[in-house]
Amino acid sequence: MIVAVEGIDGAGKNTLVTAVQQRSGADTLAFPRYADSVHAQLAHDALHGRMGDLTDSAFGMATLFALDRHGAKSLLDGFAAAPDRVIILDRYVASNAAYTKARTGDPAAVKWVYELEFEKLSLPKPDLQVLVDTNPDVARERAAAREEQDESRTRDRYERDAGLQAATFEAYAELAEMNWGSRWLRTSDPAVIMQALGELAQ
Repeated sequence: MIVAVEGIDGAGKNTLVTAVQQRSGADTLAFPRYADSVHAQLAHDALHGRMGDLTDSAFGMATLFALDRHGAKSLLDGFAAAPDRVIILDRYVASNAAYTKARTGDPAAVKWVYELEFEKLSLPKPDLQVLVDTNPDVARERAAAREEQDESRTRDRYERDAGLQAATFEAYAELAEMNWGSRWLRTSDPAVIMQALGELAQ
């Protein structure tokens, strides 16, 4: 079983993933996999200004993030085929859909991401997707405070762009409203997610 926790930077995804993991004993995985994936590392370098004009291409960046996820396909397929095993993902395919839609302003970008990741790359669809429902202004303040407290958490180009974060939150809300890809919840409450996991396991 695959559960994807989604949200803008500073929303509290990691906090929620940790809380659910402690209650459920589930495995966890965070995307992008900066420590393990050359595609994620290239995206990281681009977001910090070390890859020329690569970040100017919303679709180029989205492709790098998609290829990072594809590198974990065998692991994800194993959980998709095992209803008694759960992995909680900190970001998944919907993050690409939301950010690409926000960057381009083109609703067709959502379909493009769906076809790229779920069809061409054959990534498994999540059983449940959770939008961490945090106001963009609050999330921005959290991300800025986190950067001040931890030198390793320097915000990248996407994270510093308040307009992009707000547009991405709107795109996420649209995805959740249409249950894009699979069932969605909008919550920051781990108990609500645990209840949904119980329902899915029945």
